[in-house]
Amino acid sequence: MSGAEAINATSPTHIPMSIPQNPEPHVMALLLTVLLLVLVLPFVYKVIEENLEPFFLTMGIITVAGLYTMGIISAEGVKELAKIAMKTPVFISGVPIGITQVVLIAGLVFYYFHEQIYGGIRSLYNKLGPFMFGVVFVTFFGLTSSIISVIVTAVILAEVAAALPITRSTRVKFVVIAAFAVGMGAALTPVGEPLSTIAISKLGKHFTYLLDLIGYLIIPGVIAISLLAGKVLSTDKSSAQEFKAEYTETLYTVIMRAVKVYMFVAALELLGNGFTPLVVWYFSKIPGYILYWVNMISAILDNATLTAAEIGPQLTEFQVKSALMGLIISGGMLIPGNIPNIVASGRLKITSKEWARIGVPLGLVLMTVYFIIVEVLKL
Repeated sequence: MSGAEAINATSPTHIPMSIPQNPEPHVMALLLTVLLLVLVLPFVYKVIEENLEPFFLTMGIITVAGLYTMGIISAEGVKELAKIAMKTPVFISGVPIGITQVVLIAGLVFYYFHEQIYGGIRSLYNKLGPFMFGVVFVTFFGLTSSIISVIVTAVILAEVAAALPITRSTRVKFVVIAAFAVGMGAALTPVGEPLSTIAISKLGKHFTYLLDLIGYLIIPGVIAISLLAGKVLSTDKSSAQEFKAEYTETLYTVIMRAVKVYMFVAALELLGNGFTPLVVWYFSKIPGYILYWVNMISAILDNATLTAAEIGPQLTEFQVKSALMGLIISGGMLIPGNIPNIVASGRLKITSKEWARIGVPLGLVLMTVYFIIVEVLKL
């Protein structure tokens, strides 16, 4: 493959790639096979579902190795990508504090002080009542996640859900619903989550740009989702007297959860960069209203990765709005799609099937509602 036949593209983390101008069958076969395996196997095999982090990491390594053998990425590029994948889980904007440390530190705090913390959460739950607790908690943290970061909010969400005196089925529903609100709210400022940080950086816009652009869509959505979360809690069949949530974590499980989060984030970095050829060949050429739906792929690839590949100053404001809304909403549909999903599912041992059973239908409803608002009514 000569330089004249290739596109000098960069991956979301600026790893140089030599991508052929036209799709090549063997590259497409690799990427589509990996995509299919990542999407299907966790729902088919229990052993994979229970070991999602090493599975995703393995798929990421296979993808990068395949692209290297096909000449898409150089040996130096592989080394650089490996460094980035190892650093991303423990660094934020060059600062040595990342999702892994936050999950570990928060886990240790709850481990040593869980009696006091759980007691306070249950007391507030009883005072407000299930419905109001759900509405207030999800609205507050859904919107403040854009300030305190989605990582911190995700840890709080998981631990609060673990402390509530509710059945497991209600807990799963509540967490999945709340994760949508947290993921959406975090996108309002560049300190909220990687998606918004990348979008602001690539567009060269000011701090409140996304709040100005999509705030009128996100804020009512977070409030609507909080009402649904409150409804779920209010219909729980147990009570504080009948059902008492117990803290079951050990020091080992606290540490291993942080290790698994590290593996998951590193895996998504490899997968996201590995799918760059697919984005270059197809995503960049798709009309906005179709891209909105195609962006549901962020449910398994992490929406920040696709933001890095799709968003740029060449897009109109309407195109930016359309692409971002598709990415933000669909990120809540499956566990790999967003940080809150990864953290909460790991802490509460929510399986891929359990998450998808709630997340996919809710995501499709939200996608449809926002499609009508943004793409049809063009509000």
